Amino acid sequence: MAIRQDTVVAIKQGGSNLTISNMDESQYPTATFSIDPKQRVDLENHTWANYFLAAYKGVFEFLEKQGKAPVPVGLQVMLHGQVPTGAGLSSSSAFVCVAALALLAAFDAAHQTKTDVAEFTTTCERYVGTESGGMDQAISMMGMPQIAKLIEFNPIRASDVVLPEGAVFVIANSLTVSNKAETAAGRYNMRVVECRLAAAVLAVTLGMPKEKATGIRVLKEVEELAVSKVEASQQSASSASCQAAKQFLHEAPYEQAEIEGVLGTSLTKLFEDNPSQQRSIPLAAKAGGFKLQQRTLHVFAEAQRVRDFQQVCSNAGLSQEDKLKQLGDYMDASQASCRDLYQCSCEELDTLVAECKKQGALGSRLTGAGWGGCTVSLIKQSNAAQFITAIKSNYFEKCIKEGKVKSDQLEDVIFASKPASGGAIIKLRI
Repeated sequence: MAIRQDTVVAIKQGGSNLTISNMDESQYPTATFSIDPKQRVDLENHTWANYFLAAYKGVFEFLEKQGKAPVPVGLQVMLHGQVPTGAGLSSSSAFVCVAALALLAAFDAAHQTKTDVAEFTTTCERYVGTESGGMDQAISMMGMPQIAKLIEFNPIRASDVVLPEGAVFVIANSLTVSNKAETAAGRYNMRVVECRLAAAVLAVTLGMPKEKATGIRVLKEVEELAVSKVEASQQSASSASCQAAKQFLHEAPYEQAEIEGVLGTSLTKLFEDNPSQQRSIPLAAKAGGFKLQQRTLHVFAEAQRVRDFQQVCSNAGLSQEDKLKQLGDYMDASQASCRDLYQCSCEELDTLVAECKKQGALGSRLTGAGWGGCTVSLIKQSNAAQFITAIKSNYFEKCIKEGKVKSDQLEDVIFASKPASGGAIIKLRI
C-alpha cells in the first residue's frame, strides 16, 4: 500500500542544463547535469540528484521505444519530500516515479498509463546501481485510498485487496539508515544475485538442461517444476515448494566454484550483462558463500504468505477479528523469515518489532529493503493512539537521549497510515 507521505516535483523548461534543486538545500544541494540523455550516472560519486538523472534517462529510453523521443531541453526542477530517506519507505522509488511523471508532463507525453510508468521506472533505478524488482514503483504509481494492492510481475499488474475494517498500520522508524544505492552490492543486490543463482542451480538439479537453466532470472520460473518433483505424499498446498528447496538445495552455503560446476559456466559470464550484479560476486566469499537454500525458502514461503493474506481479506466467512488475527500472524512469520532466512533485518529492527509486539501489535515486520529503516505494525484503530504513545516512551525516548532524533521530530518517525493514493500530475497555470 502507499502511505500518506508524499514527494512532490515542480518542473519547467528553461536554461541550457538540468538544474535539480531541493527545498532542503542545506542537506540536498543543487546539482547540475547536461541535457544529454545518454550521459552516464556517476556511481562512484553518488548524489541525491542521481535519482532524477536516472528518471531522465529512463523517460528518454521509454519514449524512444515508442518512436517519440523528445528533443532534449534545459529543465529547472524543484523537489520536496516527506518520505524519510533510508527508512525502507521507498523514498528513492517515490523520487524516481514522481520525476518520471514530471518529465513526461514537461515533454507533453503524460498520456501514459500508470502501469507503463511503473514498468519503466523499475529499470530507471538500476542506473543508480540498485537491482529494483518493481514493487516499490508499482505501489508508488498504482496506490489507491483505503485499498491495498496485490502486485504481480512480468508484466507488472495490480489487483485490489480490501483490508478488514477497524485497523490501521503504524509505521515506526528504527532510525538506523540503510541507503540502498550505497550498500547495494553487499546487501540488496547480493540477494538478487543469490536468488537468481538459486533458481538456476535448483533448475539444473531438477533436471533442466544447463543452457536453459542459466537463462532463468527469478525463482518463480522454477517453482512449478520444483513442486512437481516432490512426492505427492509429502506435498501440502502451502509448503511443497519449500519442501523442494530443502530436498534439492543443501543448507550449507555454496561456494562460487561449486555453482559454476553445476551451471557449467562462470559467474562472470552469467552476469556479464549486469555490472551491478557482478560487483556482488566477490563479496559473497567474504560473507561465507551464497546461501541459496535459505533465500529460496524465504522467497517461496513469502510468496505463499502474500497469497494467503489476500485470501483472508476476501474471505466473507471470517469475522473482522479473525481476519486481523490471521493477517498479524502472517506479518510475524514474514519478519521471522526476513531475519533468519533472508537475513535483511538488523538488531535495531528486531528490537523495535519486539517492542511493537509487546505493546499490542497484531503483527509487525520490517518494510522496504531491510538492514535498517522502518517497521510496519497492524494495530486495532481504537488502540492506535495508545500504541504510538507507548512506542515513543519505550523506544524513542532512548533514541532522543542518544541524539538520534529530537523530541519535536517524533511525529515524523512514528505515525499511523491507511492506504493512500499513488502518483499524479497537477498542471498549474501561473
